[in-house]
Amino acid sequence: MKTSVKKIDANKRELAVEVTGEIVKNKFDEVYAHMTNEVKVAGFRPGKVPRNILEKQHSALANERVLNELLPVLCDDALKNEKIDAVQISQIKDVELRSDFLSFKATLEVKPQIQLKDYKGMKLEYKKIVVTDEELNKAKDQIKEAKKAQNIDDNLARSLGYVNAQELEDFLRHNIYVQKDTQQHNNLEAKIVESLLKDVQFELPKSMVERQLKDLAYHTKVDLSMRGVTKEQIEAEDENIQKRLEPEAQKQVRIYLILEEIAKRENIPVDNSMPRKVMEFLLSQANWVEKA
Repeated sequence: MKTSVKKIDANKRELAVEVTGEIVKNKFDEVYAHMTNEVKVAGFRPGKVPRNILEKQHSALANERVLNELLPVLCDDALKNEKIDAVQISQIKDVELRSDFLSFKATLEVKPQIQLKDYKGMKLEYKKIVVTDEELNKAKDQIKEAKKAQNIDDNLARSLGYVNAQELEDFLRHNIYVQKDTQQHNNLEAKIVESLLKDVQFELPKSMVERQLKDLAYHTKVDLSMRGVTKEQIEAEDENIQKRLEPEAQKQVRIYLILEEIAKRENIPVDNSMPRKVMEFLLSQANWVEKA
């Protein structure tokens, strides 16, 4: 296999592939072997149609099958050979096929090269989480209001599934703590994202943005539908929905590609859990500073 790559723009490449000999010849043999059992030719029983008759009458079908089976495999092999991380193959062109020869060109969209600044040791300011009496009393007041009770006693606590009033208070205190802890954690992750995005510029692959935008738009439309908005109203707003969500789609793709680049540098597997694992890594490497 011969391969070469031509750069078209920041995220687009043209991959040229040429193969000769046994790879193509064997694929034709395989295709015609299947066709002799499938294709009906007058005067011949199934499985007994000579190869030369098949080639004369059904060469177009054979060529189509050979290309359908070989092109994906050869594209994958060529991408590995050239060490190209392709996002999408947008076009196959200039295909030339003979009995022992195949060449073609593929237009690719590739992931950008990302120049990262130092992502370890980010300064993260956090506050020690404390549940105040005011916050606890507010939670108690909400229960008293909902239950139309003047006090929270053991009977009220038991009606809510707790042994006594103290256990209910312990639950409320813990619940407030978890809420504040979760909020602070989310804020710290948002600061990490903000820091990663700052001063890192690269051109986004259009197909990735389009896919993310399509996903965001779909969930937005489902949400609108569940809130009672009619199908006709949603369709009428489609263009505005797309326009409104595009910046967010771009941001999500940008941060994903940055996290993916960190994952590759830190030998973190790039799978569905990659974003979470990279964020955990960045939190573990951060410079945590307690705010007064």
